[in-house]
Amino acid sequence: MSAPTPTGGGGLRVEEQPDRLVVTLDRPEKRNAIDADLVTALHQVCAELEARPRLLLLTGGVEGIFAGGADIGQLRERGRSDALAAINSAVFARVRALPLPTVAAVDGPALGGGAELAYACDLRVCTDRAVFGQPEVRLGILAGAGATHRLPALVGEARAKELLFTGRRVDAAEALRIGLVNRVVADPAELMPTAHGLLDEISKGSTLALRLTKLAVDAPPAAHPHLDLVSQAVLFEDEEKHRRMTEFLDRSRSRRSPS
Repeated sequence: MSAPTPTGGGGLRVEEQPDRLVVTLDRPEKRNAIDADLVTALHQVCAELEARPRLLLLTGGVEGIFAGGADIGQLRERGRSDALAAINSAVFARVRALPLPTVAAVDGPALGGGAELAYACDLRVCTDRAVFGQPEVRLGILAGAGATHRLPALVGEARAKELLFTGRRVDAAEALRIGLVNRVVADPAELMPTAHGLLDEISKGSTLALRLTKLAVDAPPAAHPHLDLVSQAVLFEDEEKHRRMTEFLDRSRSRRSPS
């Protein structure tokens, strides 16, 4: 079978696979800086995944850069109305809210808005040359596209405050130790196979169960346990649940049967 043909534009390459989209940031001349065109392209990807839910693998490729942050040239010219328009934070929130799980595959620096884009994904895999950092305060702004609330959820409040206050960069080993990433690979050539392998494991689950599990985990504390109970009630009536449990019981009987 021939390989899927990548498509895209606006600084993205998009490859469609049967159960997932592979989206690659593609502005190498700008270190994959996140500009207005790339934001528009990310909104288009989100619209597609909202209309037809699939897994998402988001990467900067394996050329030693994930995303060097927002485009400073554009950012310098933005005013208060631009900040209130939530240009980056709105699309990152949309990535976060996608129906099915998302994985960021990070090689090299993920800084500023680039790090916040990685945090917006459910899981992160990186190479040992990956670096995460929030330098915004040194540029006279704050990390306003998700880091102030997503980073504490990932690494704890005190550590997140240290990173946000100082702009200190976190290497791959520390990122793994503090729970910022899920897996680290030494060889960049193994980054994408590792990320795909993680999505392959995820894809073994029921699509509806994955959707409702993600919804439950991301819900505010006040939604529990009510959301869990309603979600489980929906799943208990799902034909997929009955089929999967029947197959499990059949396999168990088969193993117990004398040969």
